[in-house]
Amino acid sequence: MKQYVIICALALASCAGSSQKGADTVKTDSSQVDTAVASNLSTPAQNMEYCFVRTEGTSAQDTTAVHLVINGGKVSGDMKWIPKEKDSRKGTLAGTIEGNDIKAVWSFMQEGMTDTLAVEFKLSSQQLAQKPSVYNKQNGREQLNKSADYTLIYKLDNCEKFKAQ
Repeated sequence: MKQYVIICALALASCAGSSQKGADTVKTDSSQVDTAVASNLSTPAQNMEYCFVRTEGTSAQDTTAVHLVINGGKVSGDMKWIPKEKDSRKGTLAGTIEGNDIKAVWSFMQEGMTDTLAVEFKLSSQQLAQKPSVYNKQNGREQLNKSADYTLIYKLDNCEKFKAQ
């Protein structure tokens, strides 16, 4: 009986050792998978449609919605800035995408006037980040702040909601 208990104990110790080794192998494989998944999440899919929304203001009453259609290296779509108590800006986006970086022109209507503004975005599969614009006193126009970082963050949203606005 003592031999049977010793053999079982040795077998269990052997199994515990191999399962630990298996856990190490799984851990290594899982970290490689996690890295691959993380890299896929940060790279936007091509030939896709995305919708993003950003709310701001004291009670999150001002909304900006961005609808992007990516087809190859081209980007098109719509952008709507809808503040609570001001005139809105609604228009189209046209530009290009290289990697995660989008450079586009927003052609919009505000107060019965048509205008354009260069915009730059960084796209991931879960969010959209935009460089802010600044007012140029010399020409009296708003323009892209090229030296700024991507500080305006939009959350992924349902495209049906965007189309209803």
